[in-house]
Amino acid sequence: MNTYLIVKWLHILSSVLMVGTGFGTAFYLFFINRTRNVEAIAEVSRLVVRADTWFTTPAVIFQPLSGWWLMQQGGWTLTTGWIAASLALFILSGVCWLPVVWLQLKLRNIARHSRDARQPLPAQYWRIARAWELLGYPAFIAVTVIFFLMVNKSF
Repeated sequence: MNTYLIVKWLHILSSVLMVGTGFGTAFYLFFINRTRNVEAIAEVSRLVVRADTWFTTPAVIFQPLSGWWLMQQGGWTLTTGWIAASLALFILSGVCWLPVVWLQLKLRNIARHSRDARQPLPAQYWRIARAWELLGYPAFIAVTVIFFLMVNKSF
């Protein structure tokens, strides 16, 4: 196997890891929030932050680096339609994801405090959770379209 194919495989693997972890953690936090169980919410929000730190963040860093290298090796340019669209969508998802990371930290901290104080989650938690959720939809749609563009290599 040559270097190009290894980097391509790692690029695909990291994209699956990025999207899979993001979707999986969003799924669990979304549904655990509906239980209003402070103990469970505190634990799941802690693990969501951990998963983003361990899996999503390295993949988000690796994606543009490996994508740039693959683009150079493949003879494409930033003006190639599907690459330009993918990059724009990646930036859009990042614009959504960066606040989501900050919101997840706040959700985790509020849930931890409520659990430790044996109090229900405050209204602030639910406002932040709603913003977190609303930012997730465009980010997920953007990366789904990026998958389509990468597979079809057309725009």
